[in-house]
Amino acid sequence: MAAGRLRFTSLLRTLSSPASASSAARRSSSFISPQHSRSYAAAAAPKEQKVKVPVTMFGLSGNYASALYIAAVKANALDKVESEISDLIEATTKSPTFSQFMKDLSVPADKRTRAIHVICEEAKFSDVTKNFLFVLAENGRLQQLENIAKRFTEVTMAHRGEVKAIVTSVIPLPPEEEKELKETLQDVIGQGKKVKLEQKIDPSILGGLVVEFSQKVFDMSIKTRARQMERFLRTPIDRI
Repeated sequence: MAAGRLRFTSLLRTLSSPASASSAARRSSSFISPQHSRSYAAAAAPKEQKVKVPVTMFGLSGNYASALYIAAVKANALDKVESEISDLIEATTKSPTFSQFMKDLSVPADKRTRAIHVICEEAKFSDVTKNFLFVLAENGRLQQLENIAKRFTEVTMAHRGEVKAIVTSVIPLPPEEEKELKETLQDVIGQGKKVKLEQKIDPSILGGLVVEFSQKVFDMSIKTRARQMERFLRTPIDRI
């Protein structure tokens, strides 16, 4: 446990310091100009403050997500960092080449870092996001970005008091039904939390709904009902 805390502390310091990423990049290659390096080093460190992660995270992806959250809050850039990470994940889904690059462990660290630098400059990412990606690139963890992003979303939702509810249906819910379902879930969850509804389409459930939230699953699909009916019909009469 002590070793884990030390690794987390080291990671947090790296993400929180604008100078860290430039130093890491300079060690890996010479693609960053002296002027760019000095601008990183001269950047004022954010005022030290204690930030508590609103939900406990475990594992590698959890540690990275927690450290990213703390760094973003300290820099007063949580919304911007969340948007940037989301854009990057979307880019990996749209570009097979970029996705392969992110997952290819055979790519040398200097090339990974060089590519991340170009991406960050073109996208005009914040320092927190730049540092985060530099750390992943240098540590060979870019293939974990999607998992880390999911955990980061969990943290930011908890920060805003949001509860994610996933509703699966055969076709998209009409606006009226979506509103009614959201209000029902809001009543179940109670005050102080805000329902964030995500719709998924799955024709295999045949009809009805499957609702997932707060580690609960309410399966009201026709597929499940049909299976229950089938089991009932197959049960010998003397066991009913």
